[in-house]
Amino acid sequence: MSEKKKNRVGPLIIVGVVLVGMAGFGSGGFTGNISSLGTVGDKDVPINAYQTELNQQISAISQQFGAQITFQQAVGFGIDRQALQSVILNRTLDNEATQLGLSVGDERVFDQLKAIPAFQAGNGFNADSYRLSLQQSGQSEAAFETSLRDEMSRTLLQGAVVSGVPTMDVFGETLIGFIGEERSATWAVVDADMLVAPLPGATDEQIQAYYDANPAAFTLPETRDITYVWITPDMIQDQMDVTDTAIEQLYQDRIAEFMQPERRLVERLVYLDAAKADDARTRLDAGEITFDELVAERGLTLNDVDMGDVDQEELRAAGEAVFAAVAGDVVGPFNSPLGPAIFRMNAVLTAQETSLEEATSQLRDELAADAARSVISDSTDVILDLVAGGATLEDLAERTDLQLGTINWTADIAEGIAAYDNFRDAAAAAQEGAFAELIDLADGGVFALRLDGITPPTVQPLDDVRADAEQGAEDKIQQDAVLELAETLAADIQPLTGFDTVGLVPEIIENLTRTGFVEGTPATFNETLFESAVGDVTVLDAGDRAVILRLDAIAAPDTTDELTAAQIDSIAQNATQAIAQDIFAAYATALQEDTDVNINQATVDAVNAQFQ
Repeated sequence: MSEKKKNRVGPLIIVGVVLVGMAGFGSGGFTGNISSLGTVGDKDVPINAYQTELNQQISAISQQFGAQITFQQAVGFGIDRQALQSVILNRTLDNEATQLGLSVGDERVFDQLKAIPAFQAGNGFNADSYRLSLQQSGQSEAAFETSLRDEMSRTLLQGAVVSGVPTMDVFGETLIGFIGEERSATWAVVDADMLVAPLPGATDEQIQAYYDANPAAFTLPETRDITYVWITPDMIQDQMDVTDTAIEQLYQDRIAEFMQPERRLVERLVYLDAAKADDARTRLDAGEITFDELVAERGLTLNDVDMGDVDQEELRAAGEAVFAAVAGDVVGPFNSPLGPAIFRMNAVLTAQETSLEEATSQLRDELAADAARSVISDSTDVILDLVAGGATLEDLAERTDLQLGTINWTADIAEGIAAYDNFRDAAAAAQEGAFAELIDLADGGVFALRLDGITPPTVQPLDDVRADAEQGAEDKIQQDAVLELAETLAADIQPLTGFDTVGLVPEIIENLTRTGFVEGTPATFNETLFESAVGDVTVLDAGDRAVILRLDAIAAPDTTDELTAAQIDSIAQNATQAIAQDIFAAYATALQEDTDVNINQATVDAVNAQFQ
């Protein structure tokens, strides 16, 4: 295992951020003589500490978003409240440190001061740089050094609270031992083809037993009896008048779609410079490497280099050569917008020209559908007025173009009007006696529905499902016979017995972990394997067949392996830190509950106003 690291929990003293934080917006100083937001115990809560924390948190979240957020957005995220709570927590710890008599001497403070990069010059700490930095951030030397001393004292307090937490090496070793343990096994399938004796048909008693034992298989889902009215563009599309002028205009507007030039299916492999591209072409021409291997060599896939179908103009400098190539040819290098590249031409797509006459039917349908959607949209106000006036769905069908229908809907039905997501959602949520609502459909249609009744899930009578119950009973008879045969064969298998000696075709698996997967095995395969002892032989039910499984060997993870040792160390450190953080959080919460906090919200609001 790698060398143990000292337990370092909690924030390090990074006092340079105080100066950086003060450089944000809202740091121009607070007018008047007020310097505190209030008190925490015997400690004042400095305004500049809140400003600094707020600036730092706004800056941090801005970096996450990749753009500077406004103060109003920060307030929306609750950053102002988080910043205030952070400052209050720090002052609570400062107050406790003072109560306990914890502090650091001037020499320690000066040593920390000298280590801050902002105060450095060519030969180390520079007093002039120190004073200038504080002046620019609006702080006095005394105030800054006091804040530095407080921060160092807080760190001492935190260290005292969590220093007793042991490193969790045993936890790391145990977890990796569990996750990384490997097992080797032999398994084989037993199926109905291996049965020798014919199977009897299912008796009435067996059919009844299967039916009684599997009610879910014979239960009809909840059915909702629904009356609805609806209209879609398809219903009235044939009634729309579309002029030849409109068709011709749409054809001209989309001429690029109907008059497509010859195109090529092309792959482009780009290099950083011309020398690398030339070298790739030389190796390709010499037969040392294929285009596919060049792609893999760059850590790319063919999807990464696929340009799709392109015309000659899109290929720019490579256009003429690519269009002169035959399928499979590689040309280049040529300059491309991304750099020097070689190109492989995979297929020729001939020019496609669709005349106005050929496109007319398609364009007429599109224009008619658009017109139908407009008619439906224009009619919705009339329909809504009728609904508001108390019209029933039957009334709407008589007085408008809406068509009336009924459906015994279940969650399994997705045909007709039930093919629309909006209808299924509304049908599932409908309540008896609810006011009808006009709802849009995805294709521009509309509908309204009424729930007339609900039939709860119902087990169908045996006579109605007898054929299915009989098939299920016979499948069970067959599976029981397969499992019985598997148990008989398994009884003859010993730790060193070859599966082939009992007529089985063995499959060997080696070094399988708990998260591994073996295709063709039931869901209980891994669980059973990792609960077994070496030599155990188990029969697993795989639904329509059986699996015989024998555990051959168990291998613990190699803790001397560098990667495994690093994983153990990482888990141990993370667990140690998590426990220490939880202990300190509980300690800090208890301190806050026992410490008087008095914050002047008007002063906080005034400070926030400077950030506006």
